[in-house]
Amino acid sequence: MSSSEFRLERNVELSEETKAIAEKELRETPERVREALERLRELLRENKDIHFGEDDELLTIFLRPCKWYPESALALMRRVAEFKRENASLLDGLLPEHVKESFLEHQVVNVMKGRDDKGRRVLIVNVGGSWDPKKVSADQLFRLFYLIHEAAMLEQESQVRGTVVIMDFYNMGWSQTMGLTPAFSKRLLTFIQDAMPLRLKEVHFVKEPMIFNVVWKMFKPLIREKLKNRIFFHGSKMASLHKHIAPTHLPADYGGELGAIDYSAADWYPVINDVLPHINNWNTYGFVKNT
Repeated sequence: MSSSEFRLERNVELSEETKAIAEKELRETPERVREALERLRELLRENKDIHFGEDDELLTIFLRPCKWYPESALALMRRVAEFKRENASLLDGLLPEHVKESFLEHQVVNVMKGRDDKGRRVLIVNVGGSWDPKKVSADQLFRLFYLIHEAAMLEQESQVRGTVVIMDFYNMGWSQTMGLTPAFSKRLLTFIQDAMPLRLKEVHFVKEPMIFNVVWKMFKPLIREKLKNRIFFHGSKMASLHKHIAPTHLPADYGGELGAIDYSAADWYPVINDVLPHINNWNTYGFVKNT
């Protein structure tokens, strides 16, 4: 397996097909982009209580999910700043090395090589029997998510086409059920719904056992309508999943035509580490600290 299979598509120009999607779904035109970037910079200079970079790459990360409305992008920045402040104990100064063991030695998160048939990145989260909450706590699990999202936001194709999450509950037992605490549930859903500058297109729950209902009862009241409409339950019926992601782009683990997954987050760790300058910058963004 070559390392080229595990890479971040940063600074890669949008394909013509993706440009057409961006114009149709995100109102993206060269003129609108230029105007929005200029206006968002003005807004940042007016809002002196928050600090974010002003380069095109960073501003685009916030403008694309907001369909190039500068005021909406600023509101998203403020929500990100608020989330970082509320979760400072987990996120302050967070670096890949802080969760290196979880990346390298535990099979809890993975990113599919390549993209699905709609050009989307697919994150796989294993919270079934392969997750040992005693070794990777829910807090550590969230920190993994957060670092992966910091890297994913740099991909222009992902900014436009969005991302998909597969939650795999195979062999989930009481230890995993108890590991998904109410605090974790609230933090995760606040992050996804309010403070994640990515287009989350779908969340697929697969191989969930009866005990999953305990977790779902905790999650359900916190999920707003927009996200609720993007969550799908498949159990062991992979044909149901295939209605959303073509089997030609899925591994055998999910009834797909690709080979079974023989790679892990350990293969992606160097990719996360490669964007350390961006992660260091991200750690400085948010509300201006009073000195």
